Amino acid sequence: MMGLKPNVSTLACVIPACTCLGSLDVGRSLHGLAFKSGHLSNGYLAPALVSMYAMDDNLCSARDVFESLQEKNVAVWNALIHAYKVKQKALDVFEIFRQMIRSGIQPNVVTFVCIFPACENLCDSAHGKCLHALTMKHGIGCQISVGTSLVSFYAKHGDINSAESLFDDMPDRNLLTWNSLISGYVHNRLFDESLAVLSEMQVVGLTPDPVSIISIVSACSKLKAILLGKSAHAFSEKMDFVSNLNVSNALLAFYCECHDVSSSFAIFNRMASRDIVSWNTLISGCVRTGHVEKAWELSHLMQKEEMKLDFVSLISILPGYVSIDYLLQGMSLHCYAIKMGFALDVALVNALISMYCNCGDLDSGSLLFKIMPRRDLVSWNALMTGYRNRRLDGDVLVLFHQMMEEDHNIPNDVTLINLLPSCCSQLQGKSIHAFALRRGILRDTPLLTSLLYMYTRFDDIRCSLRLFETGDKLDISLWNSLMSMHVQTKNSYKAVDAFCQLLRMGLEADHVTVMILISASAQLTITNLAHSVLSYMIRKGFEKDIAINNSLIDLYARCGNLSIARDLFNSSDEKDLVSWSVMINAYGMHGNFKAALNLLSQMELARMKPDAITYLSILSVCSHAGLVHQAKMIFRSMVEQGVSPNTEHYSCMVDLLGRRGYLHEAFEIVKGLPHLASAALLESLLGACSVQGNAEVAEGVCKILLKVDPSNSASYVMLHNTYAAAGRWTDASRVRFNMERRRLRKVPGYSLVHGS
Repeated sequence: MMGLKPNVSTLACVIPACTCLGSLDVGRSLHGLAFKSGHLSNGYLAPALVSMYAMDDNLCSARDVFESLQEKNVAVWNALIHAYKVKQKALDVFEIFRQMIRSGIQPNVVTFVCIFPACENLCDSAHGKCLHALTMKHGIGCQISVGTSLVSFYAKHGDINSAESLFDDMPDRNLLTWNSLISGYVHNRLFDESLAVLSEMQVVGLTPDPVSIISIVSACSKLKAILLGKSAHAFSEKMDFVSNLNVSNALLAFYCECHDVSSSFAIFNRMASRDIVSWNTLISGCVRTGHVEKAWELSHLMQKEEMKLDFVSLISILPGYVSIDYLLQGMSLHCYAIKMGFALDVALVNALISMYCNCGDLDSGSLLFKIMPRRDLVSWNALMTGYRNRRLDGDVLVLFHQMMEEDHNIPNDVTLINLLPSCCSQLQGKSIHAFALRRGILRDTPLLTSLLYMYTRFDDIRCSLRLFETGDKLDISLWNSLMSMHVQTKNSYKAVDAFCQLLRMGLEADHVTVMILISASAQLTITNLAHSVLSYMIRKGFEKDIAINNSLIDLYARCGNLSIARDLFNSSDEKDLVSWSVMINAYGMHGNFKAALNLLSQMELARMKPDAITYLSILSVCSHAGLVHQAKMIFRSMVEQGVSPNTEHYSCMVDLLGRRGYLHEAFEIVKGLPHLASAALLESLLGACSVQGNAEVAEGVCKILLKVDPSNSASYVMLHNTYAAAGRWTDASRVRFNMERRRLRKVPGYSLVHGS
């Protein structure tokens, strides 16, 4: 406007501004103006132009500007090194640095500060150590910026001792130096040490900045240090760090990790801006805490706000779909993945295979596995886990052999955990144990506990105990396995003793520990022990959990204390179907049939629809009390309510009708079964016929029983006795003749009491 032409200094100021503002078209125009005006000859503008083109993802143009210079100073080399470092091309960075050294240019502080972050992206630390030696040679190793970069480099490569030594030897430190050490501790999972360094930093008079807070909140997440994390949150609010998107995302992740979903949503709703990390963090948190529907709603809201789901979003949501109820939603996400071009991502396909298997659609999971263009070990493990969860042990073994033949993948701990339940013999289990020892993966507690369960299944308690001794005694899941083993082998005293041991070690019991302890107490049926268990539950707040409260009701019922069982039932703020079934069964166990039937009526009045387990409990009550009329009404009601009777319901009815003399009705139920009756059910009815001398029904039952188990001599004996009791000696003789013809022998009786 004033007719003045920009000089080199003007362009040197304006071009970086264009880079920061993203006005790259203007920057390119200024490049043309500089060329036209002859301002490129001295190389003063070159660093700014190199940085501008690197920001435009145009490394070729940046390299052309660099190569066009006749003389290249250290600033130009640094600009090119920085450009390649930003694009995470670590090997190119070192090649440029080598060319710089060969051309005789001496690196300065800026050079090393640019290169050290590139070293962090390389697998080995050799490059960084060479650079460290060069900084000492050039006498700039004591500079704060160089020392800070070295602390960060060594920490990121896991050499925390060298990082600490460098930090301690630095004559001067700034906030960035302290943050580098704090971040290094967090990176190496030394969370307590990171908190200690933060305290020390504040003692020397430095105030944490957003970078400090992000590291500390991450440490609090891993330590589940809720109070300390909330303090960091309060400090962030006070200093207005929450306006920083990265700080807000870190706080969001902290509350999700601590299962405080309400606080997570409070932060999320207050965020002025959100990125894909914010959405994915909250979605993943909802899934981990069991709020799958909220995760689904968030995905819809995310799309309404024109934020597209990426493959991380999908991988975050899919693990929440663990039942057939979510199959359609899972399929819709699969369709979305295909539409968005994510369907070939191996990690996403693995998550989809797990989703289909968890939702009961093994065919779709298997088909997806078969058409994968590329598989990794996780793919094989995902399908194996699906088969194992459905108890398809044969398919697990077939898939494992296929994996070894086709992909030659080396099994990991997850593979072995899937294989162990499929072992048909202890020898197979020992082979897996030997493989784990050879591969050095037996230190992982989940694999150790799986091996412990395997040996318990084959009654090798000695090996199970030896495995326990080799494990991490501070891991509660290992103690859970030991207690469970004792309960399975009916050594409940030892299970209770193990619980006392873990408490003496200062370990905190979890939900699984408590359930196993109650199971052990239920086997022992000692009232004082039940009182102690209840006291512990109340002190630790476990009694508020529905499943635990239901188990406590059953425990007291087995100990003969119905009044406390009913008090626990009444005091429960929330009751599920199991609660009602357990209490009904408790009354039936003690012969209080009227109270059990009254409770069923109360359940229906509370609009709680009985399920198959509830109906089985009440039918068992009727069976023990001989309440035929009530049992018929309840059985009819069950069918009318749309609950399909299973074998146990039919057995209960047949047993009741048979014992009360309604043999023809019982036999009609047997004949009308949708499947062939079991031998135990038929023997029960045949025994009732023998007791009551009903040869007609006994004959019909025996015909069915001989189809089910032709070699069962007991059925012939009972039929013979029935004919004999009815005076039908000819038929009795015929039965005996058939036994002899089939070469069947009556199993001789024996006494458990031996004479002296």
